[in-house]
Amino acid sequence: MSNLLVRPTLPDEQGRIIEITPASAGWKYVGFEVFQLQPGQVLEQETGDKEVCLVLVGGKANISTGEQHWENVGNRMDPFEKIPPYAAYIPNDSQFRVEATTALELAVCKAPGFGNHKARLIKPDERKCSTRGHGTNTRFIQDILPDNEEADSLLVVEVYTPGGNWSSYPPHKHSEDNLPHESILEETYYHRLNPSQGFAFQRVYTDDRSLDETMSVENQNVVMVPEGYHPVGAPHGYDLYYLNVMAGPKRVWKFHNDPAHEWMLK
Repeated sequence: MSNLLVRPTLPDEQGRIIEITPASAGWKYVGFEVFQLQPGQVLEQETGDKEVCLVLVGGKANISTGEQHWENVGNRMDPFEKIPPYAAYIPNDSQFRVEATTALELAVCKAPGFGNHKARLIKPDERKCSTRGHGTNTRFIQDILPDNEEADSLLVVEVYTPGGNWSSYPPHKHSEDNLPHESILEETYYHRLNPSQGFAFQRVYTDDRSLDETMSVENQNVVMVPEGYHPVGAPHGYDLYYLNVMAGPKRVWKFHNDPAHEWMLK
């Protein structure tokens, strides 16, 4: 099995099914967890030196941190309702408490925090939604924490790719410190399929092919992208959702297209 592919486990005592840390991934910046919580179940964490973005992938919850408390947050029960989610930003050197009020799929996105921003609720009506590509390269974007909004390191976005379409395509990368043309960002892809028995494919490769892996991705799998190009294909009949988390030494998203395939944009 690929070292870049992480499959879910059965929920542990906290409800965790995915856990990726910089140490387990072999990189510096991105941490990512997914929890499946039952109604009334509580998750509590200290943020330490990390800032956190809580994304309610599906379900509702009470969320509190310090003096902030948000009751019965959530507006979708499943990501394939294709409406923007509620999320919450929690700074470093803080803590959070999430109490599920329904069955809850919760993503906990982490990266280095520097104390520059306060906790806040990220509401769906504040999110930018857009369409990229055309034809079988069409996909639909829902920004959660883009680089023009306040955070120290984290970039978070959702993408829907209809069955039969490609995404993160033409292949692009963000693994060289070459601003303003390209930035360095580690990235995780948390994949969901509809119907859930479906699959998709993701390739991660570098120019010199020292890294070149193509993975069969199933529901709730995570693909880690430490470097290189990383296109995704969704087979006919199965819509693909993924939640992207990115972070690096500079909070700037600038990517470089694979020159061999950039012709299709002209």
